[in-house]
Formats: sequence, C-alpha cells, structure tokens
Amino acid sequence: MSETKKIKTALVSVFNKDGLAPLLKKLHEEGVEFLSTGGTQHFIESLGYPCGKVEDETGYPSILGGRVKTLHPKIFGGILSRRGLAEDEEQTAHYGIRPIDVVIVDLYPFEDTVASGASEADIIEKIDIGGISLIRAAAKNFKDVVVVPSRADYAALLDLLERKGAQTDLEDRRQFAVRAFGVSSHYDTAIHAWMAQGQTAEE
Repeated sequence: MSETKKIKTALVSVFNKDGLAPLLKKLHEEGVEFLSTGGTQHFIESLGYPCGKVEDETGYPSILGGRVKTLHPKIFGGILSRRGLAEDEEQTAHYGIRPIDVVIVDLYPFEDTVASGASEADIIEKIDIGGISLIRAAAKNFKDVVVVPSRADYAALLDLLERKGAQTDLEDRRQFAVRAFGVSSHYDTAIHAWMAQGQTAEE
C-alpha cells in the first residue's frame, strides 16, 4: 500500500471562514471536489466553485436545529474506510460510500462564547459535536486522510499543496493528526473546566 495519497475529495465544515478562500482556491486548482453543508457550502459556491451537499450524499437533511448534519455512515465511512483493505472497500462499494481524503474543520467557538458571558443555553449550543467527531475520525485514519482541525492550520495545508500538489505522504498526514488531537484535547478540556466549575451565566 502506497504511503503517498492523492487528495480527490475534501469535506469542509467550518465555523470561521477567515483565511479559507486561498486554500479553497488551491484545492480547486488541483481538481479536488468539495463536499459541505449550510453556510460553508454557500461560501464555497460564492467563490465560484462547485460543492456537493452532504445532505445529497447521505439522503438526510440537516436536522434538530443543525445539531445533526454530518453524523452519518456515508460521511464517517468515507473518512474511516481503510484504503487497500478488501473488506472496507467491498463495504464502501456496497453502500455507495465515496472516500473522503481531506477533512477541514473549524470548531464552534466554545471558549469565546463562555468569555462573552453568554447564557448557559447558548454556551451548550457551542459545544461542537459533528466537528470534533470529524476531527477525531480523520486523525484516527491518518494513514489515508489529511485532517485540518482549525483555521490556524489552513496555511499549513496550503503550503503543502504549493510544494507537492494535491498529494501527501504518511509523515505529512501524521503531523496533521498530531495537531488534530491537540485541538480536540484542548477543546474538551475547556468544556470540562466550564462544566466542572459550574460557572454558567444567568439565563
């Protein structure tokens, strides 16, 4: 199994779109297809790039006020499937799951929301579920998938694309995965600290 992987499909799910446009431009130039939801999908299309809808991929709309968008086997199967493993490839083919090669995420701003003095209800809604799950899934499968876990990492992927085109080697993907688990660890630590201290704002 080759350690060099070609990026063909990118799942983009971000809260803050600052700095995203140059990365999207380069990915588009490299022939990468986009898959996204909601505001991110509209942002990608506003730049003139075609973007597939996650809801078309899964057959389900965004539900529960946007709490459930990407949490579906057709998305997570595309991220977690092990390329070159016959059993996984048979199952993805059987269920019509296409591989996702890069996952780009920027999480809901939980810490900023707490710092703003927002209500408990508003803070809870900024506990990201889909995004953190995407990060962990892509990082777990770093042998096949690139994970970009925050807008602070957009530049790192852009630099890689400029140097190598739409392909990565195992060490590239491992380094992004290391960063991803750092992001997820920090995020969950912040949530734990807030809940443990019971420092919630008045409704």
